[in-house]
Amino acid sequence: MRTVVTKKDRALAARFILGGGLCAVPTETVYGLAANGLSEDAVMKLYEVKGRPETKPISLLITGIKQAESFCGNIPEDAYALADAFWPGPLTMVLEKSGAVPDIVTAGLGTVGVRCPRHDDTLGIIELCGVPLAAPSANVSDMKSPVCAKDVLGYFDGKIECVFDGGPCSVGVESTIVDMTERPYRILRQGGLERETILAVLGEGSLK
Repeated sequence: MRTVVTKKDRALAARFILGGGLCAVPTETVYGLAANGLSEDAVMKLYEVKGRPETKPISLLITGIKQAESFCGNIPEDAYALADAFWPGPLTMVLEKSGAVPDIVTAGLGTVGVRCPRHDDTLGIIELCGVPLAAPSANVSDMKSPVCAKDVLGYFDGKIECVFDGGPCSVGVESTIVDMTERPYRILRQGGLERETILAVLGEGSLK
């Protein structure tokens, strides 16, 4: 049986997630497959259902840079500048992780990717959960990333607790990932935010 929920059911989606389940959620980039990012069991289930290697870290969806302070350490001032310019939006920043983040999320690494998505429904779900969401793209690993609820159902109908139908994704490609742990910073994945746009905020020479 599948459960497709919409805007009036944010609380239901949050209950599924807090209960250890998986819920596909919309963002402006692609749909994410979300689990409680502080629950080792839920994240393990996420790896298994998605078919994702446990050696591949998962980023966290958060409500903003203030929440990042609870899960990241030694956040550089440039990260605050990027958050001010591009969050909510298609930018994931890799920062030093705090002890609050389970090692299973980061594949044992000392860093974690964090992003504030530009989608009111998913931000509302994160707020209701009160925890960050571990949320890679809602596809079977190495398959095309989904940009609507129908795409997600094609992968996971009957395999996850719910799909939150927030409409089609406005950007349609994954976020840009920037490693902020060493300067000059590095773009690990070019996505929905252009390199030149980031340089306009950080200045020339800030990126490798």
